[in-house]
Amino acid sequence: MRTGRMGSRWWALGALSFAELLVMIDNTIVNVALPTLARDLDAGISGLQWIVDAYTLVFAGLLLTGGYLGDRFGHRRILLTGVIGFMAVSILAASAQNLGQLIASRGGLGLFAALVFPATLAIITTIFVDAKERAMAVGIWAAVSGVAVAIGPVMGGWLLQHFSWTSVFWVNVPFGLAALAVILAVVPGTRPSAVPRFDAVGVGLSVAGLGLLTYTLIEAPHAGWGEIRTVLGIVGALAILTVFVVNQLRIAHPILDVRLFANRHFATAAGMISVAFFALFGFIFLITQFFQAVKGYGPLAAGVRTLPFAVVMAVLSPVAMVLSHRFGARYVAVTGAFLMSGGFALVELSSRTSGYWELIIWAMSLMAAGLAFISGPCTQLIMDALRPEQAGAGSAVNDTTREIGGTLGVAVLGSILTSAYVAGIGDRLSGSGLPREVVATAEQSVMAGVEAAGRVPAAMSDTVRAAVQEVFMDGLHNAVWAAVAITATAGVAALFLLRGTVAGRQAPPSQAPDTPQGAVVARPQRDASEVEREIPAGTA
Repeated sequence: MRTGRMGSRWWALGALSFAELLVMIDNTIVNVALPTLARDLDAGISGLQWIVDAYTLVFAGLLLTGGYLGDRFGHRRILLTGVIGFMAVSILAASAQNLGQLIASRGGLGLFAALVFPATLAIITTIFVDAKERAMAVGIWAAVSGVAVAIGPVMGGWLLQHFSWTSVFWVNVPFGLAALAVILAVVPGTRPSAVPRFDAVGVGLSVAGLGLLTYTLIEAPHAGWGEIRTVLGIVGALAILTVFVVNQLRIAHPILDVRLFANRHFATAAGMISVAFFALFGFIFLITQFFQAVKGYGPLAAGVRTLPFAVVMAVLSPVAMVLSHRFGARYVAVTGAFLMSGGFALVELSSRTSGYWELIIWAMSLMAAGLAFISGPCTQLIMDALRPEQAGAGSAVNDTTREIGGTLGVAVLGSILTSAYVAGIGDRLSGSGLPREVVATAEQSVMAGVEAAGRVPAAMSDTVRAAVQEVFMDGLHNAVWAAVAITATAGVAALFLLRGTVAGRQAPPSQAPDTPQGAVVARPQRDASEVEREIPAGTA
């Protein structure tokens, strides 16, 4: 297969996007299953957060490793390995008998997803050599990433409507087989690069730091934010991450070249993507519980009501790339941050009696538009700052910002909600005359509280249900205010930090601000024949 032909390049993009879809859907496909999992596996809110975050945490922690392995052994070979492993671990997840087994399986899925995801973008940025075509291809890739996260609840809802919760993992097997078939058929091989020795210490430090931080944030509402355990956890995580940065600066061949972040445009674009996916993952974690626990929707109805997010994202992502090429990524990304902030502000106005068409659909539409305006343009800024031989590690940096943002979004916004819920539900139900075991059940999670309301005398059932839902809404509003502040702050910061970008690209190397000697600057454009020499037909 010759990637120089226009049609073959776009067929390859379609196949790579399908593989990307496979692993990105798993970020959120379990969200609508959380109430069912809470009941079947006896999981509280922190357990539910771990079901979601075990995947994103391992995914984020090993993305840089996935990029390195792609550079070392060939991106197509690593992509195929990742898809095969993803299918195998999906079978283990579907066979899980308890919460611990499911969380461990979700972590295993994250490991193989970390092989698939960076390989897709690395191959795309290699086979598309024309600047305009590459920008469009990256925009499509970014759109698929956001759309996949948004349609995960819809697919999960449909599966739960017809099958058990294990179906959200079994579905990965036929989809994985289809992905293997199209990759083998149309995706060209990439020649392995001469890469330095693997930085195992750097990987270990990054995973340990992110893992400890995520664990501490999820468990803090139950342990207590002021308790020594929580304080030491946060301090310890920050200390490990600081050692990681120092280590990366001192060694000759780091897994993550942190000097890249000295380029203001690169660092700001990565930060904006982190914030956008922080907001996205956190919102979907919260809103699917709102739909089921407060509004009483079933899994499919809850999933379908998140569909406008995917539709708006799909429609506006190409538009965002056109606007970025015309006016520059700075203004498009800043607009996106304020759109997301406005969407969260609308959620703040909601109550447990608010109708879907009153506020929620409009809030989701604003957030989706904001994500579209941030994701594609900022991805292009990141990739334009890299040399061709850094495609694998560079795409992994870009991908890592998404997963780290998503992991922290679920951990932080979920913990804000949990803190308010745990503190409030006991006060609301104390003195109600309810048995202590009923109150203790209600304190586990909002879904447990709704189920507890069904086990008390009819005269008290509505009172308990209303108390559970109102306390949940208090926690939801607290989390939403945090998201409003974070996204708005990101927009203001980007307005100043992205100065110097020009329409369609970064400032040229001679003009790029804050680019120290030795830092990576915009890659030169190469012609198709050069790429043809780098990617021989049929190589793995």
